[in-house]
Amino acid sequence: MLQDTNHGSRSLDEVHSSVDTTAHKGFFKKLLAFMGPAYLVSVGYMDPGNWATDIAGGSQFGYKLIWVLVMSNLIALLLQSLSARLGVVRGKDLAQASRESYPKWVNIPLYVLAEIAIAATDLAEVLGMAIGLQLLFDIPLLWGVALTVLDTFLLLFLINQGMRKMEAFILVLISIIGGAFFLQMIFAQPELPALAQGLIPSIPNNTALYIAIGIIGATVMPHNLYLHSSLVQTRKFERNDEGIRRALKFNFIDSAIALNLALFVNAAILILAAAAFYKNGMFNVSEIQDAHKFLAPLLGTKWAPILFAVALIAAGQSSTLTGTLAGQIVMEGYLNLRIQPWLRRMITRLIAVLPALFVIYYFGEDKTGQMLVFSQVILSMQLGFAIIPLIHFVSNKSRMGNFAIGPFIKIAAWICALIIVSLNIKLVYEAIMEWLSITNYPTVVWLTVIPVLSSAGILLLYITFQPLITTALKHKFTVPHGKGASLVNLKKPAYSRIAITVDFTNSDRNAIKNAMALGHTEARYLLIHIVESVGALVMGKDIIDFETSEDKLNLERYASELRDQGFTVEIALGYGNPKKRIPELVKDFRSDLLVMGSHGHKMMKDLIYGETINTVRHSVDIPVLIVKA
Repeated sequence: MLQDTNHGSRSLDEVHSSVDTTAHKGFFKKLLAFMGPAYLVSVGYMDPGNWATDIAGGSQFGYKLIWVLVMSNLIALLLQSLSARLGVVRGKDLAQASRESYPKWVNIPLYVLAEIAIAATDLAEVLGMAIGLQLLFDIPLLWGVALTVLDTFLLLFLINQGMRKMEAFILVLISIIGGAFFLQMIFAQPELPALAQGLIPSIPNNTALYIAIGIIGATVMPHNLYLHSSLVQTRKFERNDEGIRRALKFNFIDSAIALNLALFVNAAILILAAAAFYKNGMFNVSEIQDAHKFLAPLLGTKWAPILFAVALIAAGQSSTLTGTLAGQIVMEGYLNLRIQPWLRRMITRLIAVLPALFVIYYFGEDKTGQMLVFSQVILSMQLGFAIIPLIHFVSNKSRMGNFAIGPFIKIAAWICALIIVSLNIKLVYEAIMEWLSITNYPTVVWLTVIPVLSSAGILLLYITFQPLITTALKHKFTVPHGKGASLVNLKKPAYSRIAITVDFTNSDRNAIKNAMALGHTEARYLLIHIVESVGALVMGKDIIDFETSEDKLNLERYASELRDQGFTVEIALGYGNPKKRIPELVKDFRSDLLVMGSHGHKMMKDLIYGETINTVRHSVDIPVLIVKA
């Protein structure tokens, strides 16, 4: 059984293990109990930042970048399943696992980069929702951005109502988005042969590469990896191998359904832009406002722009809620900083609102589309700093046990990381070369941008190779018997439920005496005896014979004598093979210590009795004290 949780520092403590899945029986009831976290994650895959990149890609290149969406969705499904695996198996979110694994000088930059990613995410979500309010109600963009601060209080209200109600609210918003774009597809009537050709990978030019990287950044989002590893911990399930395996299966199904719904929305936006704008020669539509304005005349219905604006508000609203939660997870996980929930969420909201207000005030409302695409490129550049640690964490057999990912999944994950990091390196290199060619002050670029990017590159190399180097050094310098354990602050173990095997011989006295010395009168004791007669082997507990009756009387006599001395004692009579029945009775009693008598037999008896003791002690996961008679 795996149990690797943060004592006193649980992720999203107010809703941790708040949804009980253990009470549900049957596949579909269990599945419904687990479903929810991936839907909260999926809204990040259909947020307004995706709209900007999808509209730009569809209007400039038609259906040619559909394959990028499909590839991004497959990468997202793989990475989100790894994130869920980390949360389910280890009971830690990605930020907590990073704080535990890396030194402080690494964690602080990782925290800053995670906050930048969340700020970029929230910038897109806040701008998108403000644009939706402006399109529907003609509210100035600055006022719309200011209104999004109220999302903080909506989140506080929803999370106080419980995770299931919050998930239901998000599901309603997702249904609005999906329904709106389903109708949009009917209005747009896309060209199916051209759409099918868009599934063949191609990058027409550097502009397409820039938009493709933006699509990847908008689809596979760093904050979702932190979010998912935390949200899966809202489910209470059996913390044993079977329970963990079941939780992983249901969470994967949850992720597959939710992320495929997000793929439909993203593909629908790109297809809509291709069918409405690219087809009519409007290749430069990248602003959401322009897309809204042109939809009615191009598609021939007034409902198209209304549905577009409604879906945009729903996307912005749902995404801001999950982005704020991700901010809380990152702050608590990296810094172990626990402050009042309303203050923490207000801080994460202001980190998004202030940049959005600055962008609108300084650059103007007509530049919001470009800023949305730019924010998604920033997100893509942050991905390596979240993906690489995640792959290392779920590959670690000493922490993940039997649930560490296998070679096939590990190779696939590293290929995804390599694709993303390689595309980002190419983009950064081309951007720097362009800046140096057009700027009148190249020295400023060399003294500011280059050092920052170089530091980020060194950090990326460190988190990539640090586990490999640490493992190599550990093997190189380890002495034959290891370094030994720390003996500082040793505490005497306190046993509260002690099981004792007895066989009604003189050795029982020594076994019981040692058990009572360890637990004293504060503990509960279970006296175990196994009836091994032929009748007991065949009939089990249904056997009624002289030996069984005598054994039960002897157990009751032992218990009575001990109770008279102030001890709390129960008895358990087992039947058949002691190697099987003793571990079962010990586990049923929830013992934290087992005491067994060793008879000191020689030759054949030693083989028989010794085999029983060895088999039993390997079948239980508690300390076993073997007392020699």
